[in-house]
Amino acid sequence: MATERKSRTKRAKKEETTWQERVIQIRRVSKVVKGGKKLSFRAIVVVGNERGQVGVGVGKASDVIGAVKKGVADGKKHLIDIPITKSNSIPHPIDGVGGGAKVIMRPAAPGTGVIAGGAVRTVLELAGVRNVLAKQLGSNNPLNNARAAVNALSTLRTLSEVAEDRGIPIQNLYI
Repeated sequence: MATERKSRTKRAKKEETTWQERVIQIRRVSKVVKGGKKLSFRAIVVVGNERGQVGVGVGKASDVIGAVKKGVADGKKHLIDIPITKSNSIPHPIDGVGGGAKVIMRPAAPGTGVIAGGAVRTVLELAGVRNVLAKQLGSNNPLNNARAAVNALSTLRTLSEVAEDRGIPIQNLYI
């Protein structure tokens, strides 16, 4: 019985280690209360498995470690699946909006790498996209840019999905 329990915990740890998490920003925020200012921390965290799943989470707590833990939990709650091509790129050009930020992404040839800045780069790397061109427009707020990137990636569709929606075979898609 004890060996079964050990093997289960090892398996759970193996599954847990496939997720990577990166902190984009930690900010000290305050709330004015009757007795003065109450300080807390806000952490923006990106969670991904580099195999097509990624999520952005925000956590607030009175200490940094607690905020990061809450951010990771929130990121895992808001995971999205994205289709990745054989060349580790995205299937088609897309735009995404999050708050005042707009993100434009275009597929790139193999060997190009991730050409993106800030939070968008982190989201794309943890999603497993290796070749992509991206540009942030509008706000340079890391949270809005990360959410815009996730919004854009969530709208990606494969050729088979498009053909199925239109009710035609894939061969007739571009005829």
